[in-house]
Amino acid sequence: MLRLRGICPFPWRLFHFRPFSCEPLISQMDKCTDEEQVFDFIEKNKAVLSEKQVGCAFNILWQFQKQKTSLLKSVECIRDHPQFLTLYNLTTSKVEFMNDSTLVDVLYITQQFAVEAHDPLVEALVTEAWRRLERFDINMLAKFSTCLADQHLHFSPLMGKIADIVNRNLETIQDLRSLSVLMVSISSLISQRFQEQLVKKAELLFDTIDSSQVNIARRIVQFLRNIKYCYYPLLERCNKVFLSHANHLDLESITKILSLYHFLQFHSFEFVLMAKKRLTEMIPLFDHPASFVKLFIALGPMAGPEEKKQLESTILLMSEELTSQQALAVMGAMEEMNSRNSRLIKKIASILHKHLDDYKPVELLKITQALISLHFRSKELFVKLRELLLSHLKISLKSSEISILVCAISMLPSPHLDEVGISRIEAVLPQCDLNDLNNFATSVLRWIQYDHMCLDSTTGKQLKLLQKLDHYGRQRLQKCNNLNLLWEELKSLKGDWFVESLLEETVATLQCSVDEINYVNVAGISSFISRTNYLSTLILDRIASVVLQQIEKIHPFAILAVILPFSVLNYDPPQSDEFFGTCIQHLNPYLSVLDPLMLVFLGFSLATLEYFPEDLLKTIFNIKFLNRLDSQLELLCSSLNMRVEFRLMELNRAVCLECPEYQIPWFHDRFCQQHYNKDIGSMNGVQQHIYKMLAEVLGGISCVKASVLTPYYHTIDFECILDKRKNPLPYGNHNITLGKLPASHWESNTPVVRSRLPPGAERIALEFLDLRAFCRNIPHLKGKSAMKKRHLEILGYRVIQIPHFEWNSMALSTKDARMDYLRERIFGEGKS
Repeated sequence: MLRLRGICPFPWRLFHFRPFSCEPLISQMDKCTDEEQVFDFIEKNKAVLSEKQVGCAFNILWQFQKQKTSLLKSVECIRDHPQFLTLYNLTTSKVEFMNDSTLVDVLYITQQFAVEAHDPLVEALVTEAWRRLERFDINMLAKFSTCLADQHLHFSPLMGKIADIVNRNLETIQDLRSLSVLMVSISSLISQRFQEQLVKKAELLFDTIDSSQVNIARRIVQFLRNIKYCYYPLLERCNKVFLSHANHLDLESITKILSLYHFLQFHSFEFVLMAKKRLTEMIPLFDHPASFVKLFIALGPMAGPEEKKQLESTILLMSEELTSQQALAVMGAMEEMNSRNSRLIKKIASILHKHLDDYKPVELLKITQALISLHFRSKELFVKLRELLLSHLKISLKSSEISILVCAISMLPSPHLDEVGISRIEAVLPQCDLNDLNNFATSVLRWIQYDHMCLDSTTGKQLKLLQKLDHYGRQRLQKCNNLNLLWEELKSLKGDWFVESLLEETVATLQCSVDEINYVNVAGISSFISRTNYLSTLILDRIASVVLQQIEKIHPFAILAVILPFSVLNYDPPQSDEFFGTCIQHLNPYLSVLDPLMLVFLGFSLATLEYFPEDLLKTIFNIKFLNRLDSQLELLCSSLNMRVEFRLMELNRAVCLECPEYQIPWFHDRFCQQHYNKDIGSMNGVQQHIYKMLAEVLGGISCVKASVLTPYYHTIDFECILDKRKNPLPYGNHNITLGKLPASHWESNTPVVRSRLPPGAERIALEFLDLRAFCRNIPHLKGKSAMKKRHLEILGYRVIQIPHFEWNSMALSTKDARMDYLRERIFGEGKS
């Protein structure tokens, strides 16, 4: 067998040929103007072509193909040409004689011509390249790794050998283009330590590349996605490359980058805005389904009403030409768009129905979720979906796949499983990670809920299955001894089962691994604690300590996640002023470049903790910033849009009440009036009960108001006024029906206007605090409720908070006890 010597990344014209006798033949090939002339040349000279001339022929054919628009059709024509077989046979006989460059080039081009990976020629080329692997330079190694990746050999021993070579030579590598190719190729089988070394090396070499190298930047982002590492410094630099060459980004590049950013949860308002503009301009340019589907998927979720209408009408016209995978992608995008185009939904559903047998289990789950989300109902389709899911369930062996199938079945009408299905679940439970267990539990809870709605009795098998899920969940947590591996399973967990059954054990496991919290995982662990509402001072103190010690290694983008649990849970760590001050100082240089949404949430979180950094507030309450924010809100879904607007309003209110010296105006009157005028609501059972008792305690219904709006639009459950002798003062006429709030309290002119109190009188606000106002594990008031109490006191109220655990305690189990409790809280001890 012959050996390979080197790869040549240059066009065929730059090949260096050893024998001068070859030059006339190469010159003749060089003069060919199309593939047919190349093939004629091969036929006439097949007896005398050397291995170098064979390689040259492949290069010329590939140069012609790269100039074609319909690449796939041209490739098929070349591969099926009679003379391609001649070239194929010549290549097979000359593999051992090719130099390194020709060998890898031929392998690469052969794969571009869609020759199968199991083809004898491809296998011979790969085998020969493997023998010469140690002498390949970095460029050749990169191109060969791409060939292996195209054959899906990411986990092969050969790819492992390439990773080892890169690891041994990393210090001497200076070519980021080749390194970025290798990083993507070997990303599936390298250690975390090696991943970090590659990231640092890429960061070091980034300044050596031309700013126009979009492909290098894209591959680096792809690598970060592959290793699931949102490394902000590199992402920011790659993002700058993309933005500086926005006009050169095509549909393929934009959709790929958006997809990578979405996975990494990297938010670049500027890139999204640019992408929306560029993609909108492309709407009239594409009339082929394959291209337009990509455009629909990328633009649809962020498009405005007019663009959505245009996209939906165009895709409807193309619907008959959609493949099964294109229809699936369109349905997923429509779910994300919250589409209500019933005609399009019905049409795409019919295409999915036609191809239902062709979909994999995970795709069947996506179809089920999308149909349910889009409120589509079809008995025939759902029956077939159920049959397919059950048939897959009977033969599936993977725990992750079985959890997907069970999850999809539980969403359908009549979600039950028979004994065979339940036995399939029980058989794989020992193999399941926390995500699989959570999926199974969510499905079982759906069955129980369905039984309850249909007035069926909950079967003992369902409850026993839940008990087994609890057991295996606890067992998995007890066996876990690595924080990073645990975090991989925890970060996407949500749902009632996890919170009710495993949260306490999970926090205990985190506490055992608390010393493993570092600058890399601190933001993720902080986010998890925020979601759980579980106050663990040990974990929060460790988070604060890591931030204080390693703040320079923590990117400003991660500061919001770090601060959030302290804000949500209303907790001040030791050295709290130093901790929050350090976070704020770390943010200040980046205020002009941080995402507008992030700044709003940062400002609100800090305000909850009674921190009002002047530089941050001046940045937010600025006309230019608010205009940027308005532009970004147009790109968001309605629920997130409303959440951001409310956080801005709450921050505006907090600054006006707690920092009047900043002289930031209150500009949310109209927003609040619109919201509260249409959100009148009603009192729940507990509030009705307290309302009746307050009327008795205070001497009549005229002495208590329910659901009051204060200045700056805080809502309080009940309000009363006591004179200086602690006697209740009556309000005006009250026309209220229990369960319904009085409309007059919600008129736009009432929230900021109140009657003056007589001298010595006090206004009292009574608030019933339910479970949501407290941390999950202890009766500690959370941040928003604490801030509301501060604001009400600034507005002149004496605030009486009635915790649910006191109101529902055994000590207050009788009406008399509750009446005495209210009297004592309102009038003070000794008042009867």
